[in-house]
Amino acid sequence: MPITSDLTLDATKFHPSSVREETTKINTYLEDITTKGPRWDEVGIAKYREMRETGDTPLPVPVYLSAARDATVPSRDAGRDIPVRVIVPENGQPSKGIFLHFHGGGFVLATHKHSDNTLKRYADACQLAAISVGYRLAPEEPYPAAIHDCFDAAEYLVDRGELDYGAKLLFVGGESAGGCLTALTAFHLMRSRPAHKLAGVICPYGEFDLTLGLPQVTSFTRPLVVNVAALQRFNDAYVPGMSIEERRSASVSPLYEDMQALALSSPTKSLPPALFLCGTEDPLLDDTLLMSMKWMIAGGEAVVKIYPGAPHGFTVFPGIKVAEEAAAVAIQFVNEKLTANT
Repeated sequence: MPITSDLTLDATKFHPSSVREETTKINTYLEDITTKGPRWDEVGIAKYREMRETGDTPLPVPVYLSAARDATVPSRDAGRDIPVRVIVPENGQPSKGIFLHFHGGGFVLATHKHSDNTLKRYADACQLAAISVGYRLAPEEPYPAAIHDCFDAAEYLVDRGELDYGAKLLFVGGESAGGCLTALTAFHLMRSRPAHKLAGVICPYGEFDLTLGLPQVTSFTRPLVVNVAALQRFNDAYVPGMSIEERRSASVSPLYEDMQALALSSPTKSLPPALFLCGTEDPLLDDTLLMSMKWMIAGGEAVVKIYPGAPHGFTVFPGIKVAEEAAAVAIQFVNEKLTANT
């Protein structure tokens, strides 16, 4: 009998021949606007945020839905609350759970109000109360402000979700920098609220290693949405003055968490089920591959979906097939976990 590997994957997902023509065309367009568009560190962060609202940056213009309402949750800091954005199921029926979302943007850009389409998709397709957290942004509020806000919002919803929204906190998720915050929050809840069980964690193209030392990111210079230089600028704003060694702390970069020990110390002896999504033209591809592998090694279920040729942030660009496919996978994942949780 021939030797078989303990680990297998579909190598065709990584082969250039698997990239669709539509994806190639989208990448050419995104590379062009990334190169020609303004940079937040050059025009100034306040100006760039204004330009984001008017569509004068490479990112899509924010969509604000009438179904969304603004609310707050308490902060650990006296005299301030944390803003959140809430969308509940359109059919008016009770929510089956709460989905807590942490937006992307390099810890610097975007707001909780820029995720209305994402929230509505989970609210209506999964019958969830979908909530996005307005965590504090760098450079005005560097680490640990953002993660403290995420922890506080998650703990509040564990403790008060059924009273405020008629449902339990079941899912946490976020893209890019939001993926980092998602993983850190999931690990934090396992320690601070060990009796609470998440049904799922969703991490599209997350940044899990803020040292930016993995092979894909260090060699990714193509100006396709983000590259290593752009990520470095974001991280320097978020963790200013931190050495590479300090960025390896598990409280900063979740890839360095001892996931197996954390899982074994929990009542379930496992990490919550997780969905990882990433394209092969993303500088953070290795982050997804290593994070998902460590998740599985720790005994947690990790569903990994790889999209040939897709760039960083591909799910936020409306109308492209690869984004629609990823959205459908995320919805299916959540609904499957909801069924398993009942």
